[in-house]
Amino acid sequence: MKPGDADPLRKSLQPYYNQGHHDGPIVVDDWAGGIPQTRAQLPSVRIGRRWFSSLWLIPLGVIGLVLSIAAVREMAHYEWFAEFVARYPGTSTQYVEPVESGFPWWLRWQHFFNLLFMMFIIRAGLQILADHPRLYLNAGSKPDTEWMRLRESVPRHRRDSDDAETVWTAKEDSVALPKQLGLPGFRHSVGLARWWHFSFDLLWLINGVLFIVLLFCTDQWKRLVPTSMDVFPNALSTALQYLSLDLPVNAGFSTYNALQLLAYFITIFIAAPLALVTGLLQAPSIAGRFGTGAGLLNRQVARTIHFGVLVWMLIFIVMHTVMIFITGFVGNVNHITLGTNTNSWWGVVLYGAWMAVIVVFWLVASPLTIKHPRAIQKAGRFTVGRLKAVLEQTNPTATYSEDDISPYFWTNGEKPESDEFHRLEADNWRNYQLRVDGLVHNPLELSYPELLALPKQDQITQHFCIQGWSGIAKWSGVPMSVICQMAAPLASAKWVVFYSFADGPEGGRYYDCHPIANMYHHQTILAYEMNGEPLNVSHGAPLRLRDEVELGFKQVKWIAAIEFVESFEHLGAGQGGYNEDQEFYGYRMPI
Repeated sequence: MKPGDADPLRKSLQPYYNQGHHDGPIVVDDWAGGIPQTRAQLPSVRIGRRWFSSLWLIPLGVIGLVLSIAAVREMAHYEWFAEFVARYPGTSTQYVEPVESGFPWWLRWQHFFNLLFMMFIIRAGLQILADHPRLYLNAGSKPDTEWMRLRESVPRHRRDSDDAETVWTAKEDSVALPKQLGLPGFRHSVGLARWWHFSFDLLWLINGVLFIVLLFCTDQWKRLVPTSMDVFPNALSTALQYLSLDLPVNAGFSTYNALQLLAYFITIFIAAPLALVTGLLQAPSIAGRFGTGAGLLNRQVARTIHFGVLVWMLIFIVMHTVMIFITGFVGNVNHITLGTNTNSWWGVVLYGAWMAVIVVFWLVASPLTIKHPRAIQKAGRFTVGRLKAVLEQTNPTATYSEDDISPYFWTNGEKPESDEFHRLEADNWRNYQLRVDGLVHNPLELSYPELLALPKQDQITQHFCIQGWSGIAKWSGVPMSVICQMAAPLASAKWVVFYSFADGPEGGRYYDCHPIANMYHHQTILAYEMNGEPLNVSHGAPLRLRDEVELGFKQVKWIAAIEFVESFEHLGAGQGGYNEDQEFYGYRMPI
């Protein structure tokens, strides 16, 4: 081929994409190749070797609450109890200064936006969790080592299978959520969920930073930041008063009680930063830069802590709402809507209008996503695309030891079914030819033996799947920088397209595009070995990409050809790859 000529493999993209329905509404029954909508189960937690349903928390919680109330009400008859409450009343200006400015307008508006943003973050976060519905404390995500799951165990005979056609894939392990709980709710919709999650994460973060700045520029910090150790016995006193059903004084317009103060402080200054940090720790670009793929900061620990923050936030929201209703509803909503210490019903009306807006957004989010998925993708890319591009500039250098290699490595993708691939596989790849062309000075055709004869590089790195699982493996292969030196790309080449022998689940050739700068990184290789053995078909034989700054779906398996291009807009639906075209992922995926 001459420089600039179209790669013939593009023709394998066209029959499907020319139908023009890739920008239309989603037909859930046809989604991801017609994947059945297997529903999530209620969370189960492993204690020792046994699994317990989270449903047990309901009767246990009710019993615990009733017994606690009974015990505290009995304690309230003792003189020492009255003395303790008198000494530590819970609400007091003795250990915290009162706020003189009430609830200013900026705080009231930020409170509303925080609730709105959190709604999207939580729903989309649950959808992301449902795509790999298991939480671990080990870096390797081995089945049966999880501590929490939303579905049954992986079938052992399929977990241990080496057959690419029968092995239990991570995609098959995903589950669906009700459409008014998850966002968008149907199975394996992680690409769309991430746009919602990351976009509103950014808005929530901006809102939070503004809140912190304004907080400490005014006296509002006094109601949220403890300045005395007396806050702890006062918090205990407040809890005992609630359990005794003799509620403490509500002076929230100027002074929060100690339990409120601690709850807000933990939420704003501990839980919120933890959400940000543990979110970033799940990014291949961050792990590759700082070496957190193994050890206490590995991705699966980060996912567990991230989930813990979610649980805390949900508990906080529920308890916060309950307290609003039982400690003086009208006065409380006047504080946060009108900013006055009054009992005006206009405050209630405004509160109802706020909640109506939240409900409307809640109800329309999933149908909107299903009807206009490409618009959601483009809006998400506009909102966070530049930040993701910045993360792509991190320099992944982390490698790990042989002891860190995962005992299990999940797999995804459908094995190529073409006659050509089967012939190559049967011949043990001796007749395999890797074509490298497009915008290059020297088009190449490299046989499998020629590839093996090129400089070989070994690296032990971590794989980050977009679904949430991870695994460390030893990869061996040809540095892409060597291929680039041999092919000599033209100055106009900006992107590198990797074509697979496999078709995607919706038809058409699987492909993906990478920025050419990544191809010169010393950890970007064309791998033909995994853990010291030739790649098997499940993991991408004869050749797969390793670009350690990107997520797993971009590590194209079963590579048939490589093409250097100036732009990918003319390929497929023009989004940068098969999953980008069909499942609305982003073409920059360093997180």
